[in-house]
Amino acid sequence: MTTGTLYGIGVGPGDPELIPLKAVRVLGQVDLVFTAASTKNDYSLAMEIVQAHIPAGTPVERLEFPMCREQARKEEAWRQHAEHIAGALLAGKSAAFLTLGDPLTYSTYGYVLRHLKAGWPQLDIHTIPGITSYQAAAAAINQPLVEGEESLVVLSGVHGGEKLLEMTRAPENVVFMKAYRNVDGICEALEQVGMADGSVAVSNCSRPDEQVYNDLCGLERRQPNYWTLIIAKRKDHGTQG
Repeated sequence: MTTGTLYGIGVGPGDPELIPLKAVRVLGQVDLVFTAASTKNDYSLAMEIVQAHIPAGTPVERLEFPMCREQARKEEAWRQHAEHIAGALLAGKSAAFLTLGDPLTYSTYGYVLRHLKAGWPQLDIHTIPGITSYQAAAAAINQPLVEGEESLVVLSGVHGGEKLLEMTRAPENVVFMKAYRNVDGICEALEQVGMADGSVAVSNCSRPDEQVYNDLCGLERRQPNYWTLIIAKRKDHGTQG
């Protein structure tokens, strides 16, 4: 029996009009759609974004992933879901795995993909890239992410600004994903490396409730939500040819 194909689909940051055209075509052809959800609820923003492009009658399975720091528990969930997806593909079904932003940038899909490649190397897997939240955020504030000979560093905000401070030299541009957890720590690190004045926070990028914060002071008191990132630029690096 011919095995099915898995498509990892990046649906973009939130605006349904930012979905890749290839993703729309694939969603109209697959036999099954997988979407990630928290164990705390079954809501999926990725599913909400693409709902109009999934034909009526196409089965949609919500795969629950624990939002915790217990590595063993997360690994087990990734392994179990990879096994479930592999079973569908080996049965000849084609499937899509939905993910926000880009599938290979801070995405649950990346962990599942690793298990699929290790356990079932014969499977046919295609990844369709998507627009990341920080690309959309840069567009929202009309600010280039990186120019000329500059560098761009993308960091997780989970550990605050620790990673930035560990660098021997601060980059010209930095993006903090998941900045909602440690806004104060990130702001303090940006102050130390001289990047605070060139920092902007964006929440709910490309969605109707998008918010832009040009002053990071007091951002913690505003309780920024999960979909918050920070873009920072060294002020001594303007436009370069």
